[in-house]
Amino acid sequence: MRGLFWVLSLFALAVGLSMAARFNDGYVLLVLPPWRMEVSLNLTVAVLIGGFVLLYLILRGVALTLALPGRVREFRARRQQAKAAAIFQEAVRLLFEGRFGHALKKAAEAHAAGEAPGLAALIAARAAQRMRESGKQQHWLEQATADDARTEAARLMLEAEMCLDARRFDDAVAVLVRLQQLTGRHIAALRLELRAQQGCGNWDEMLRIVRQLEKRDAIAAEVARELKLKAHQENVVQRSSEVAQLRTYLDRVPAGEFGPRLTQVAAAALIALGAHEDARRLIERQLEQTWDAALLDLYGRGDGQAGEMAARIARGETWLKQYPRESALLLALGRQCMRLQLWGKAQSYLEASLSIADSREAHLELARLADALGREADANRHYRIAADLPADA
Repeated sequence: MRGLFWVLSLFALAVGLSMAARFNDGYVLLVLPPWRMEVSLNLTVAVLIGGFVLLYLILRGVALTLALPGRVREFRARRQQAKAAAIFQEAVRLLFEGRFGHALKKAAEAHAAGEAPGLAALIAARAAQRMRESGKQQHWLEQATADDARTEAARLMLEAEMCLDARRFDDAVAVLVRLQQLTGRHIAALRLELRAQQGCGNWDEMLRIVRQLEKRDAIAAEVARELKLKAHQENVVQRSSEVAQLRTYLDRVPAGEFGPRLTQVAAAALIALGAHEDARRLIERQLEQTWDAALLDLYGRGDGQAGEMAARIARGETWLKQYPRESALLLALGRQCMRLQLWGKAQSYLEASLSIADSREAHLELARLADALGREADANRHYRIAADLPADA
């Protein structure tokens, strides 16, 4: 439409000029002694316009001729750049396809062609790492930042992942510290650091990172709970050689992070250190929140002074009003009564436990009770029954 408009405009202009020329009687006098020449003004204008156009075309042609080598060079450069970009894209595709040898070759070609040299070097480093060629891997990592300083953070992330894959957890932590100084903490780096700190056994750092990820909703609640449990359990084991140190740590654990499994590990460590009263209070506090058979078993095995065991029996009998059909609770009460040599009560609780669930542990306790009372036949009978039952029954 625009082309048609310009054609019509040119025709209109031509018609207008021709009509205007019909009423123009002027002339141009050219004098060059001894010659003189009179020329129509219309012809003079037409010749001047034609001469200007011709001169413009000549000069334009000369300029284009002189610029031709440069235009050829630009064309070749654009073609090489397009070819390098295609090679780079091919390297990325091959890397994701898992064809690491071809990806390394194409990335090296893209790097040599100057197409995103920093990123090409990182792709080559990843491909070399997948091929377990550590020399090439390190070379390309160093080359990445040498070619493009903007890839420093990306290189550190990639290097940290490579250290984790190689189970070099201390090196991964060191790399992530440098990354933190460069870009601060972000979620992807925190996830890598979580794996690194877990591999190093830095459980306090692991707890700190898990809590940070929880605040940012960057980790599933179930995963966070399991990771925190693992860290607390390991910390309890590391501090299980000294009662005061273990108590201090347990006092610092948030209430929301305590659960039956952590309580079981902590109570077992306290019992091993002879801190039976601390273990008793810890188990009782947890059982008031969450009823757990494994904790009841540990509760029943607890030792200590006579008053402490009597307190266990009193608390257990209180629970028995709520859970009268809990065989694990009856077994725990029977064990505590045996320690206080309350033989009649112990036998009643143990037999009540067996009436609810036939268990190997209850038969063994009854066998020991019969031995203590000199009832050899009853003891042998319970030992035989216990031997026929599986260990977890």
